[in-house]
Amino acid sequence: MNKCILLVDDDPDFLLSTQTMLSSAGYAVTTAEGVADAEEKLTRHRPDAAIIDLMMEEFDGGFSLCHHIKKLDPSIPVIMVTAVTSETGLNFDVSTGGDRSWIKADALLAKPVRFEQLKRELDRLLKE
Repeated sequence: MNKCILLVDDDPDFLLSTQTMLSSAGYAVTTAEGVADAEEKLTRHRPDAAIIDLMMEEFDGGFSLCHHIKKLDPSIPVIMVTAVTSETGLNFDVSTGGDRSWIKADALLAKPVRFEQLKRELDRLLKE
């Protein structure tokens, strides 16, 4: 059975291209175009992992969605993808305890993200 990935981003081009690549790699993909859409889909189905954008309807929408996912099921791995550093100069790092304690994402990748990098993180987190 294919692992199901919840893919959340307000950029339709990123959603379509990433969904296509994930599907080609053998994953079942459910897409959401924002936080509210993702939260509604989470009430019907629990994914095996989630890939979410940080900046959506609100600047910190991805943070709140990540907290929501981890509250529902802490075992769901979450990869946050973001262009926040290039757009704002803010820098986050979930490999250290400080940022990880409040971000709650299992991995943080900067946009533009290479699919190979995204898939490598996804495979790593699904095997843990």
